[in-house]
Amino acid sequence: MLNLVLASASPRRRELLTQGGFSFRVHPAHIPEDPNPNEDPIAYVVRLAREKAQAVYDQIGDPTATVLGADTTVVLDNQILGKPEDAADAARMLRLLSGRTHRVITGVAVVTAARTEVAAEVTAVKFLAISGEEIAAYIATGEPMDKAGAYAIQGRAARWIPRIEGDYFNVVGLPLALVSTLLESL
Repeated sequence: MLNLVLASASPRRRELLTQGGFSFRVHPAHIPEDPNPNEDPIAYVVRLAREKAQAVYDQIGDPTATVLGADTTVVLDNQILGKPEDAADAARMLRLLSGRTHRVITGVAVVTAARTEVAAEVTAVKFLAISGEEIAAYIATGEPMDKAGAYAIQGRAARWIPRIEGDYFNVVGLPLALVSTLLESL
């Protein structure tokens, strides 16, 4: 039986792993999440996923553990849009996304005693044009405040997303098929 540990406090990642039929325990990682200067967005999320998984693996001290780390970001014009700092920052991000297609990138890392596997999933997300009033009403719900890019595809923002190309679960925060493939490769 796999001794899986999720290195994340994200309720969405917990829900997705449960939905995928995985048994696991949660041990959140606490690492700095700032991009390095000129760091490519894919390299950034893969690095963070690996650092989270490795930090938790080192903390728990269980050589039988398989630690899963992940990090998701929204990228528009090669600019990383992380979690908003406040309501004004959320509004800025949503205005940038309005009427455009952006990428959601999740880095995934699996750390065991024997090895570390990393990968990334990229999904294109098209947004309809959204008004200032719609943005303000959405921010007032509080939903965008802890989400990369200031929106949740599985929440109220779904009404502004007519099309995605790629893995829906990646946009929610954990590409389940990729995670399954990495775990099976162990």
